[in-house]
Amino acid sequence: MNLIPQRLAKLRALMEERAIDAYLVPTSDFHESEYVGAYFKCREFITGFTGSAGTAIITKDEAALWTDGRYFVQAGAQLAETTVTLQKMGQEGVPTMEEYLLSHIPEGGTLAFDGRVMNTEEGERLEDALGVKDIAISCQEDLIDMIWEDRPALPAEPVWILEEKYAGKKAAEKLSDLRAEMEKKRATAHILTTLDDIVWLLNIRGNDVECNPVVLSYLLVTGNTARLYINPAVVNTEVRAYLSGIGVEIYPYNDIYEDVKGLQNETVMLEKSRANFALTQLLDETNDIINIQNPTALMKAKKNPVEIENMKKAHIKDGVAVTRYMYWLKKNIGKIPMDEISVSDYLWELCKDQEGCLGLSFPTISAYGANGAMCHYSATPETNTKLEPKGFYLVDSGRQYYEGTTDITRTIALGELTQEEKEHFTLVAMSMLRLGAVRFLYGCRGLNLDYVAREPFWSRSLNFDHGTGHGVGYLLNVHERPNGIRWKMVPERQDNCILEEGMVTSDEPGIYIEGSHGIRTENLMVCVTDEKNQYGQFMKFEYLTYVPIDLDGIDKSLMRPEDVELLNQYHKDVYEKISPYLNGEEKEWLKEATREI
Repeated sequence: MNLIPQRLAKLRALMEERAIDAYLVPTSDFHESEYVGAYFKCREFITGFTGSAGTAIITKDEAALWTDGRYFVQAGAQLAETTVTLQKMGQEGVPTMEEYLLSHIPEGGTLAFDGRVMNTEEGERLEDALGVKDIAISCQEDLIDMIWEDRPALPAEPVWILEEKYAGKKAAEKLSDLRAEMEKKRATAHILTTLDDIVWLLNIRGNDVECNPVVLSYLLVTGNTARLYINPAVVNTEVRAYLSGIGVEIYPYNDIYEDVKGLQNETVMLEKSRANFALTQLLDETNDIINIQNPTALMKAKKNPVEIENMKKAHIKDGVAVTRYMYWLKKNIGKIPMDEISVSDYLWELCKDQEGCLGLSFPTISAYGANGAMCHYSATPETNTKLEPKGFYLVDSGRQYYEGTTDITRTIALGELTQEEKEHFTLVAMSMLRLGAVRFLYGCRGLNLDYVAREPFWSRSLNFDHGTGHGVGYLLNVHERPNGIRWKMVPERQDNCILEEGMVTSDEPGIYIEGSHGIRTENLMVCVTDEKNQYGQFMKFEYLTYVPIDLDGIDKSLMRPEDVELLNQYHKDVYEKISPYLNGEEKEWLKEATREI
C-alpha cells in the first residue's frame, strides 16, 4: 500500500492550521553533510524517492520533487502513484524551484521549512527571490517530525580520541591556530557547524554519519572558550577529561540555539553556505557577521607529515587488498557464480582483515557492463547483474583506516573486449597517468591542470561529465574541500583553491557510454614541492595508490612513448610496494600484471 498520499494529507492538515502555502523539504541534516542518516531522510519519507539528491515542495493541492539527471529513471519509478510530480532539473520547460514557488504562493503568503536543514545562503536566496511577492518565510518548525510516528532516533555513537600518532598535531595547537585566524579577521566568536571541521579540530572521531567518522555536534569558539554542543551520553569519562584538558566545555546538543540567541555585540565568524538558517536567524542585530569559509577547511586539507606517512601506510594495506581482489576476479570469472553484490562483499572481506580498517569511506560502486556507464550506480537486489567472462567490470571503493582514508577505482577486463572498449580504456589510463606526472608552478589551481587530463578525450571529441579530482580527508570525509580538479568553475563546490603541499586529491578520469560500458581509473595523490629556481617554486604530485592497471584493456598503439614509460614506471612501483605482502601465486600473477609493455 502506498503511504505517501496519506502522509501528504497529514502534512497539508498541519499546513492549513498554520496558514502555510508551501512546505519545502531538502535533502540534508543540520550540518550540510554529504551523507545523511536515517533520522534526516524527511524528503524520502514524504515522497518515497530514495535517491541521495532532491528537494520536495508540497502545496495545498500539489506535490513536486526536483532532482538531477542521475535520478530521472529511478525517481520516475518511485514516484508513480504517490501523487508527487517529478521535476527534471535543467530540462527544457521545467521550472526552477523559485519559479514554482512564485507561481504557487499568493501575494503575502508563507513558505515554510525546517530551518535546521537549510543552509543560510540558500535561505537568504529564497528570501530575496520571494520578496517580490512579499512572501514570508517560517523556519522554526519541523512539520515532518510531527507526522513521522516511527521516526528513527538521532544517531548516538560513542566519541573516541584520535591519538597524536595518527593526527600528527595536538588539538590545543589547532585551536590556537584557529584563534590566530579569528584575530586576523577581528572575530570575537566563531560558530562551527561542519562535522568534519569540528572533529578534525578537536582530534576526536565518531560514527554518526554513514562512512564518515564524525560526531553530531556544534562548536562555539571565542578568544578563551570553546563550547562543544553534543549529546552528553556519547562522551565517556576519558573523552570528557581529554576535552576539558584542552579547554573544551560540553553542553547538550540543542543548547547551541539558546546560546546563539544570547550572543550580543560580537563579531561572529561563520560560513553561511554551511551554517543552518535556523541558527543564524537567531543572531540579533547587535552582532556583526563575517561570512567566510571556515579556516579549518584549509588547515585540515594540508596534511601534516605524520598524516602523509600514515596515509602511505593505509594505501599499501588497501592496495594489497584490491590487488588480491583483481587477481581473484581474473582467476575465477566464468568458473564460479559472480554478481555485482557478491563480488563487492568479497572485496570487503579482503579489506576488513587489514590491520586498522574501521569501515567503508563511501558505499562501494560495483558495476558490470552497461551499469558502469552510470557514474553513481549502486547495485540493489533489483539491479544486481551477473558478471560474465566478457567486457568490463568497474569497482569504485574506499576504506577508513586509523592511518587515513582511501578511495580507488579500477576497471577490470573480464574477458573479450571490443576495439572501442580498449580504446576508451587506454585513453582513461593515459589521462590518469599524465595528470599524475604533471609539474606546475606554485599558485596553480585544479582549474589550471584539468586540461592535462582531458586532452586525450577532447582531441577525439570525447568527454566525461564529472570533476577529474576531489580532495580527500584524513580518516574523515572522502570528499573534502577546498582542493579539487575540474575544467570549469562551480563556485558552490568550493573546490578550486591553490594546490598546497600536503593536499590529497583524487585523479579519476573516465568515460561512460550509455547502454554499453563505463570506465574509470582512480588514484589518490599528494601534492609535494619540487624544484625551486628563478621562475618560482615548482610543485608535483606523488601517488598514494598502488594497484595495477589492467593491461588486458590497453592498446599500446594509441599511446605515445612517454605514456608507455609512465605506465611501465607506475607498474614497477606497484610491484615493488605490493608484492612483498602477497603469497607465491599472487606474486607471480602481479609480476605478469605489471610487466613492461
